[in-house]
Amino acid sequence: MTPPRDLHDKDALIAALMARIEALVAGNEALVAENAALAARVAELEVKLGLPPKTPDNSSVPPSKGQKPSGASAPTAKAKPHRGAHRPLHPNPTAKRAVLAATCKGCGADVSGVTQIVCEEYDRVEIPRIAPDVTRVSLHGGVCPCCSKRFKAEPPAGLEPGSPFGPNLRAFVIYLRSVQGLPLARLCTVLADLFGLAISEGALVNILDASRKAFSAQTCLIKARLRAGTTLASDETGLRVGKANWWLWVFHHADSAVFVADKHRSKAVVEAFLGGHRPDYWISDRYGGQMGWARREHQVCLAHLIRDVQYAIDAGDPGFAPGLKSLLKRACAIGRRRDRLSDATLKSYEADLDRRLDRVMARVPSHPAGGKLQTVIRKIRRHLFVFVQNRDLTATNNGAERALRPARSTARSPTVSAAHGGLSSTQTSGRSSKPRAEDQSGLSTPSASLSTNGRCRPAHRSLHHHLFAIGKGIPQSRAVETSSPMSDADRMGRSWPAHPRPKPARTSSL
Repeated sequence: MTPPRDLHDKDALIAALMARIEALVAGNEALVAENAALAARVAELEVKLGLPPKTPDNSSVPPSKGQKPSGASAPTAKAKPHRGAHRPLHPNPTAKRAVLAATCKGCGADVSGVTQIVCEEYDRVEIPRIAPDVTRVSLHGGVCPCCSKRFKAEPPAGLEPGSPFGPNLRAFVIYLRSVQGLPLARLCTVLADLFGLAISEGALVNILDASRKAFSAQTCLIKARLRAGTTLASDETGLRVGKANWWLWVFHHADSAVFVADKHRSKAVVEAFLGGHRPDYWISDRYGGQMGWARREHQVCLAHLIRDVQYAIDAGDPGFAPGLKSLLKRACAIGRRRDRLSDATLKSYEADLDRRLDRVMARVPSHPAGGKLQTVIRKIRRHLFVFVQNRDLTATNNGAERALRPARSTARSPTVSAAHGGLSSTQTSGRSSKPRAEDQSGLSTPSASLSTNGRCRPAHRSLHHHLFAIGKGIPQSRAVETSSPMSDADRMGRSWPAHPRPKPARTSSL
């Protein structure tokens, strides 16, 4: 260090050196603190390296993302073989044919006059030739000889002019498109190959679009029925809408389910669906957005909890987690046979489960994963065994998960675009230069319906007693930047002709 030119005395030089030393000491202390933080981070990461991976068996990872182990290629023999089964005879055959023997196979004698009984009976099942039933309606008319005005016959009932497709064909198109998940292009091919019926994709879109009003009314009825009940179950899963990540919610009970597609995963979705209604009981997983809506009790899904317990076991907690897993599986077994147990027996079982849980909670976990799990159990203990004495509740949220399953399986189907989360979507932001050949559709269980943000204006399709509610579009704040509802053809970015246009004949210069 070069001393300043105006400092020639010893004290000034020492002061400058001490200031420099203090600066170096402060920098060194900062480096030591940073090194300690990095060492702690490395230790934390090393601990995570020793943890087991998240799988569908020990977490909420969906089965589609799990890796199944390789098994033996050769089939194994059944432990308890049973007698083979055969196809039963049809209870109401279309036709019957009695065949009498003419000659004896042994000696060739004529046995046509001998009394014969039925020795063998079987069915031959065949599909008749399928062809469209086309009715050509010709409305005649002419000139009135009295007033000289032109007249025309009135169309018969059920054969009015307009769309040429009848109700049965419309129902079949809705079924194949929405239940079986066939894209529009493949649906056109199916109708042409099976029925010899040429229908354009635009005509299919018009068929789906025309059924909005009826299914929207059913959506409101199902939603009202769910909100009038005392029990409700809910779940949610990811959903691709256009190029955005949305969430598909389901609100379910018994044979009814309403789906809500929303860009958020917050409590606002549940609040918008419920309005001012609050059910007495609620079944869901432990996600905070689904907790706190029941007026009386909330039942958490024990299946989710068992998988979390399995993760603690895989992580190496032999003291607390195994006992908790056995207890939760015992509770699920009691729930499966409640129909054969009396109310007094169920009451004693619930008290026994609470005593067993006390003994399990008294154990000290030997692994951080077990300690974390024990903290979770302390918070949700009152929500574990609500179902035992309430026969209308279930121990798991399997009903809501099964309602969502078709949507997830459609996302993995090669016939539906996986980029749309299993629900084929044609939503666009503004105008799109890339039209899509699929309209919006959804899959669910019988007696299910789909609404947007809890309102009876569904943006996707869903099943209600084998029918699908087709929505009027998405509000401006949801997905589409428009002030008015859009039809499926508008969302595809092109106008659809009512009938297929003939392709020009190809010519060759040779």
